[in-house]
Amino acid sequence: MIVRWLGNVAYAPTWQDMRRFTDERGPDTPDELWLLEHPPVFTLGMAGDPAHVLAAGDIPVVPTDRGGQVTYHGPGQLVAYPLLELRRHGLTVRGLVTLLEQTVIDLVAAEGIAAVARRDAPGVYVDGRKLAALGLRVRRGASYHGLALNVDLDLAPFARINPCGMAGLAVTSLRELGIHWSVEEAGQRFAQRLQERLGAAALTAAG
Repeated sequence: MIVRWLGNVAYAPTWQDMRRFTDERGPDTPDELWLLEHPPVFTLGMAGDPAHVLAAGDIPVVPTDRGGQVTYHGPGQLVAYPLLELRRHGLTVRGLVTLLEQTVIDLVAAEGIAAVARRDAPGVYVDGRKLAALGLRVRRGASYHGLALNVDLDLAPFARINPCGMAGLAVTSLRELGIHWSVEEAGQRFAQRLQERLGAAALTAAG
């Protein structure tokens, strides 16, 4: 898997680049993992209800083609876009969601933080507060969009929405939990653990 650190890049062009990569990839195209930050933006999933955007203010709202409701992206948040051919790894869509959630759970467990996933509301939670959000799209058997992990960002914009369509849902960040990583360091650690888990998934599928 090719891992790319893209820095702080605008949401809409990156989304279109993911779509283009997915549409143009062939059976031998290597999988990629794009790690990045976005400038402040609210994104609304395909089934998203605009009523969950309470007060966008000066932050743009972009309807997009991922699953899920509304979420916020901004500087200080790690966004990870796994561009994976699912069959190559023996993954279903649900399996990919679980893989991404468990990668974050493992990541913070190594730092002494107990995090959990919820079957009814994809993402990763610590003491009921959301640490990471997920929203995926699969086309032609390949995934794009992905996961947003709150590293060290201003959490105030989450109060302008019902995060993931859940009124009153509290959010947290690695910094609030006492983990002081840069976004790029968090990305490196996430990529390493994801690659380890993908290797295990591929081995299980082959067996």
